[in-house]
Amino acid sequence: MEEKEFNKRITNATKWSSLTQVVSKIITPLTNMILARILAPEAFGVIATITMIISFTDMFTDAGFQKYLVQREFKNVKDKYQSANVAFWTNFILSLFLWAIIILFNNQIAMLVGNPGLGIVIVIACIQLPLTSFSSIQMALYRRSFDFKTLFTVRIIGIVIPFLVTIPLAFFGLSYWSLIIGMISMQIFNAIFLTLKSKWKPNLFYDFKILKQMLSFSIWSLIESISIWFTVWIDTLIIGYFLSQYYLGLYKTSTIMVNSLLALVTAAIVPVLFSTLSRLQNDNNKFNSMYFKFQRLVSVLVFPMGVGVYLYSDLATQLMLGNQWSEASSIIGIWALTSAIMIVYGQFCSEVYRAKGKPKLSFLAQVLHLIVLVPTVIIAAKYGFWPLVFARSWIRTQFVAVHLIIMKLVMKISIFKTFINVLPTMISVLVMGLFGYLLIKVSDNVLWSIISIFLCALIYFGVLFLFPKMRKEIMSLGKGVLPQKVSKNRS
Repeated sequence: MEEKEFNKRITNATKWSSLTQVVSKIITPLTNMILARILAPEAFGVIATITMIISFTDMFTDAGFQKYLVQREFKNVKDKYQSANVAFWTNFILSLFLWAIIILFNNQIAMLVGNPGLGIVIVIACIQLPLTSFSSIQMALYRRSFDFKTLFTVRIIGIVIPFLVTIPLAFFGLSYWSLIIGMISMQIFNAIFLTLKSKWKPNLFYDFKILKQMLSFSIWSLIESISIWFTVWIDTLIIGYFLSQYYLGLYKTSTIMVNSLLALVTAAIVPVLFSTLSRLQNDNNKFNSMYFKFQRLVSVLVFPMGVGVYLYSDLATQLMLGNQWSEASSIIGIWALTSAIMIVYGQFCSEVYRAKGKPKLSFLAQVLHLIVLVPTVIIAAKYGFWPLVFARSWIRTQFVAVHLIIMKLVMKISIFKTFINVLPTMISVLVMGLFGYLLIKVSDNVLWSIISIFLCALIYFGVLFLFPKMRKEIMSLGKGVLPQKVSKNRS
């Protein structure tokens, strides 16, 4: 593949991936913003535990096959489609098996996750498991071919369905059932649409030799996914078990809203980054250069978003969740700040490991983090909800340190260069943060807060554009993402 053509495909993929994530991350939080004004935190707490169970079982049904299909260099189309068939049938059979286990032990599972009496609710919600088998493999094949335009269509229609279904049902008083029905509706659409549209369709082919080959790569990806699951959901499990559904709903809804906001940037980048780095895995210079470029450009938006939400957490809470969620302000602020640090310095490291065919490193990083995370969260929970919130937020910096050390020792990527690479954005956001802090002291009026946010943005980009390299890259990216006619008119 010619380098020019490859870069063009990357830019096009980034454009459609970004557009998909921007639209979806606007509609989904908008849905949550409306629902937060209708439903009580307890309803969101129930959904959090159901999502936790589904995500856990999804790991085993997927078994890392999506990542395998994206990264693997196949001999031809036939070889690729045969692997897709093996992945699909393995996924589908495991989904039915795990759903059957959930049906048999639904009451025990409900007790374990802090939702006694809701076993049947969990059973019905988990019908999504076999449905995802009909969409996950096709999505992986589209990502592999950089066809993010098709994924854009699927994603947008898929998120509009629960928007139209969930909110009306919530108005009729269906509480958490409105959320469950919305999720199931989305999965049904994805299964039907992608199966009909995809060039690859499931057939009765199966080969255990191919399965063995896939598992040799995917088994470590699966083990890593399990460790990631514990990292992501350990706080949910502990809050649900030791505290109450109210606090679980308060905590999980707050963190989800922050994650959704930051995902406007990260969710668009990660699929493209992994696909790009996978193709460059045999050229270390280009590989490292591409990684640093992605990190640098992501920091341009993530740093000011994290610091901005931290400074204006009261306003952010009021806008995203409403006045009745005022307790969530502190959660939203601290989670946004630590998320920005985590994303820029640590989140993309796992993509580097996998792109190099070394998923074991990601698992190692997760284990080293869990050794510290689990006792920290358990001990903090004994002191109450708020100690747990702050301990859980700041302990992520230890995870960043683990990633940086592994990147240095194994991947030979300098820790010093990792920090220097984003120094312009770091300096700019520190200036912005200081300026914003002083503006907040002037008044806590909502109108003044909105005005000061715009002033902070001007200060940030004003300082950032003083760095010639950053100015050039941002302008170049803008030309690549904007339609050609717009770019020509501007030039």
